[in-house]
Amino acid sequence: MKFGIDRPDKLLQQWKQPVPAWTLSILWICLISFLAFVWNLGSIGLVDETEPLFAEAARQMTETGDWITPYFNGATRFDKPPLIYWLMAIAYQIIGVNEWAVRLPSALAAIALTLMGFYTLKQFGFPSPAAADTGTFPALNQTDGQRWIAAWTGAAMIALNTHTIVWARTGVSDMLLSGCMGTALLAFFCGYAQPSRPQVQTRWYLAFYVLAALAVLAKGPVGIVLPVLIIGTFLLYVGNGWTVLREMRLLRGSLIFLAIAVPWFVLVIQANGQEYIDNFFGYHNFERFTQVVNRHDAPWYFYFFAVLLGFAPWSLYLPVAIARLRIWQRTHWQQQPRAAHLSLFAWSWLVVIFSFFTVAVTKLPSYVLPLMPAAAILVALLWSEQMSRQRIGRSVLTTGIVNAVFLAVLAGAVLYSPNWMGDDPAMRNLPEVISQSGILLWGAAVWAIAAIAMLILLLRRQGRWLWLVNFIGFCAFITFAVMPAFSIVDSLRQLPLRQLSATMVQAQQPQERL
Repeated sequence: MKFGIDRPDKLLQQWKQPVPAWTLSILWICLISFLAFVWNLGSIGLVDETEPLFAEAARQMTETGDWITPYFNGATRFDKPPLIYWLMAIAYQIIGVNEWAVRLPSALAAIALTLMGFYTLKQFGFPSPAAADTGTFPALNQTDGQRWIAAWTGAAMIALNTHTIVWARTGVSDMLLSGCMGTALLAFFCGYAQPSRPQVQTRWYLAFYVLAALAVLAKGPVGIVLPVLIIGTFLLYVGNGWTVLREMRLLRGSLIFLAIAVPWFVLVIQANGQEYIDNFFGYHNFERFTQVVNRHDAPWYFYFFAVLLGFAPWSLYLPVAIARLRIWQRTHWQQQPRAAHLSLFAWSWLVVIFSFFTVAVTKLPSYVLPLMPAAAILVALLWSEQMSRQRIGRSVLTTGIVNAVFLAVLAGAVLYSPNWMGDDPAMRNLPEVISQSGILLWGAAVWAIAAIAMLILLLRRQGRWLWLVNFIGFCAFITFAVMPAFSIVDSLRQLPLRQLSATMVQAQQPQERL
């Protein structure tokens, strides 16, 4: 067993049958999905202004029977395409009009993205380009254990980061876009990586076209513009663009994409004319890219902090994960088999989305949500390589020290956080209630213990397990601090208005307009 602990990838290779690994994987996916996306999903009231807008527009869709034009309080709402409203409306009809139904599409999109990330890493998560030459897909080879590790760690990182958890638990279209776009890109890569299996390759490319069309129905043109830029950048780098485009049967695929994505836009324009074109394509797409909309402006370096904090603590290892690719060695990458290109594809994915929204004038933290799977893949491949080595690299060791310091600072920040909460009139006495609840002590203790454990591992030269400390610490923090804090905030937020609302519903007479 000591051999298995020192070299976890070797432990998996000792299993002649993959059944135990797949059973463990299913349990792993269920655990992280439940913790990140399902637990207490419907126990918190609708948040802020935007989530109720989506929820009510979907409810009015079910009441009016108009599944083409979204309405809110009788007025047209052209902010987003209809897919999120359709899914919410279907959920209403199945489980009722409640918070669960509002958030279920976002949660399911996040779970699907986690599953697809796990599958792709299991099949093509080679720790280094050279490792892909050690066997012929799909036969098992000496990298099989490392790909299992990449899949487990990658799935955890895709699910357990602040950005993904927040938007997967919010009934808006951001997570649906990220889920459709992310699974589309991973489907493309699964097809791209298997040129020797044309039938399988064709099915994956077909899945790409369908999922990209759904991404457009989730949030508009960005659902296809970003995948095209990402795939185009990737193919331009590896230099096999024309070959891949022929494999993708671009004409047939484009017809499939258009058949799914376009009809609703035609119908909604027929029903609403120039008003819809100006509002959706003009204001919510073109102007958001070229002008500051709703005062959502920020400096050019805004997304560096958005990724650092939104993907923490995994984001600390992103610079090392990117540097190890040695992007400047283009000839070396072009000589590698396609199955070895996953890390390169993830790099293109991350850089294109980051650059696109950095150039855009309107800036929101949620705009970088679709790059989180790419960041997770890069860091997971880094760790699968490190866990197969006798000693971790110097750069990873240095980052591990930074990681320990970061966790210690995070512990202090949790204790000090009541000073940042202010005095929100919608949540009276929130800092005092949070302080008296004791959850800040629990949260600070979690990160302090994690920092100490990380330092001990570094001193004992067991740095390959640093990712596990981050994982356990993140899960414990969600369990003992975040979820209880959500409940407290929900009990205080807009309490008088919510009490009045409940009273009004009880007093409402049959057929009375409210």
